[in-house]
Amino acid sequence: MAKQVAVILAGCGVYDGSEIYETTLTLLRLDQLGIEYRCFAPDIEQQHVVNHLTQEVVEGEQRNVLLESARLARGDISALEALNADNFDAVIVPGGFGVAKNLSDFASASDNMQVLEALKEALVGFRQEAKPIGLMCIAPALVPRLLGDGIAVTVGNDPAVSGAISAMGGLHRTCSVEDIVVDFEHSVVTTPAYMLATRISEAATGIFKLVDRLAEMMD
Repeated sequence: MAKQVAVILAGCGVYDGSEIYETTLTLLRLDQLGIEYRCFAPDIEQQHVVNHLTQEVVEGEQRNVLLESARLARGDISALEALNADNFDAVIVPGGFGVAKNLSDFASASDNMQVLEALKEALVGFRQEAKPIGLMCIAPALVPRLLGDGIAVTVGNDPAVSGAISAMGGLHRTCSVEDIVVDFEHSVVTTPAYMLATRISEAATGIFKLVDRLAEMMD
C-alpha cells in the first residue's frame, strides 16, 4: 500500500502564502517516489495580500488561505481541521511568508510568536506517534512553538531567524542550500530551500533530499 503524506499550505505566493516552487518540487518528488499526498490549508483570511510584482501590500483586498492554496493544489485540497494524523505516514510544510504570516505571526512577533492553533492540533498526532515531519525555508522557525524545545532544525544561516529559534528553545544548525538537517530523536527533517536558494535547481536539491529522507523514515 502506498505511503500517504499530508502537505500543509499557507496560501499561494512567496510573499503572502506558500512558496510556489517549494510546494511544486515537494509534490513532484513525492509523486516520483510513488508516495500519495493530500494538501491541507486553514480556512481563514490571509494577514494581507501582497502584489507580487511590486512586493507591496494591496490595501483593502482580502483573500482566503484555503481558497488561495487550492490554486497550488489544483483544487484538490481540504481544510486543515480535517487533517487526521492516523490517515498519514508523514507531514510536510513548505515555506513562504504565508507560514510566518498566516500559520503564525513570526513575521511580526519573532521569538514572541504564536502559532495557529489549528496547525498545532493538526500536528499533535504526528508528534505523538513519532511520524516524520518535514519543514523547509522559514517553516522550521515554527518548530519550538509547534513541536517543543530542543529540536534541531535549519533555516540555513540567517542570524536573525536562527537567533529567534534559539530564543524560543530550539536548536539551530547551519546548513547549505543543498543539504538537510535531521533530528532523528524527534523525527524532524528541515532544509533551507529559498532561505538560501538563488535558483530553482538549488532549492530542488535540498527539497528532494528532504522528501527522500522522509520516505526512508516512513519505511
